[in-house]
Amino acid sequence: MFKCLFIKALGFRHVLRFIFLKIKVMEVFNKIFLVDDDKFTLNLYHRVVEESIYSEIELFSSGEDCLGSLDKNPTIIFLDYHMGELNGFEVLKKIKANNPNIFVVMVSSQDDLKVAVNSLKNGAFDYIIKGKEEITRMKNVLFRIQELQSIMKEPKSHFFQKMFSFLL
Repeated sequence: MFKCLFIKALGFRHVLRFIFLKIKVMEVFNKIFLVDDDKFTLNLYHRVVEESIYSEIELFSSGEDCLGSLDKNPTIIFLDYHMGELNGFEVLKKIKANNPNIFVVMVSSQDDLKVAVNSLKNGAFDYIIKGKEEITRMKNVLFRIQELQSIMKEPKSHFFQKMFSFLL
């Protein structure tokens, strides 16, 4: 019943597009890290991400543990801002120094605009404020990253080939 309502709400064309992206992106995505010192929040995020296409999900309760596992090459990292010894902002800087291609999404209960802007300036893909819209925003971010990855994976066509294709 829920799936039927979901299809009606999004429209059949959007659902087909989502399925196509899901199949196409499965080749691209391999690993996602979830980092939060609150176990309840971490398990909630795990359930949300499990519903999507990600098969390899790793949970970390500290930024240090996450940094120690960067050699596993995650594609996406959801990173809590307020944690133990290293806060999310410091971990973000270290992640980006190690691999600037990782999509890092900062998640925080802090709705300070200055923190959000600094996070984005230092390479965060998005900044999500914890609260009632948090899960919806997470799903939207995952979908946007999937779309971006599928676009980036498409072969690049050359401008001049298109421009002068009538000559061939």
